Amino acid sequence: MARQNLYILAYERLFDHFGPQNWWPGETPFEIMVGAVLTQNTNWLNVTRAIDNLRTAGVLSYQLLLALPLENLAELIRPSGYYNVKAGRLRNVLLMIENLYEGDPELFYQDDMVLARENLLSVKGIGPETADSILLYACNHPVFVVDAYTHRVFSRHNLVEEETDYSAMQSLFMDSLPEKAELYNEYHALIVAVAKKYCKKTKPLCRICPLSGLNEG
Repeated sequence: MARQNLYILAYERLFDHFGPQNWWPGETPFEIMVGAVLTQNTNWLNVTRAIDNLRTAGVLSYQLLLALPLENLAELIRPSGYYNVKAGRLRNVLLMIENLYEGDPELFYQDDMVLARENLLSVKGIGPETADSILLYACNHPVFVVDAYTHRVFSRHNLVEEETDYSAMQSLFMDSLPEKAELYNEYHALIVAVAKKYCKKTKPLCRICPLSGLNEG
């Protein structure tokens, strides 16, 4: 089967097995953007606790977070881990919007995807995965998010090489799939689901995985 069809087949198998994942958890694009920064190097439960702290403190908005002293912001997001570093990164994103989008997040959400991505990647501490998560889940742009789970799952099925980098892997998916934000959204979430339940880092459950035999024959 052609590689392009295998990427589509993988999606169909995962969706049939897991159903819709309803990602990204967040009430507003701004909350999703904050969550994308905080989820670096931690699990979502810790991010939820940090966002709950921001909400309880009544500062979960662009202007209020920007005005919050950095040490106060760090303390509120402490549950997310690396809280001093993440406070700085989050502040840098807010300042980017302040400087390039007149302090209006809506202008950022609506900007051209290529320009918005360049601006995000210019922010200290924001790499491709975080930038693309913001673009896809907060801005609804059709960009595929790649993470360690993506590499693990698809390298085990010989659909990407071990040394494939972020950009090359992203291109493989985007060249093989229709250009639809909703599809990219669901696919990324399904990859996370199968990696956590079956395609584990150690002792993977290959025999009962919904992707078993995907690239055979």
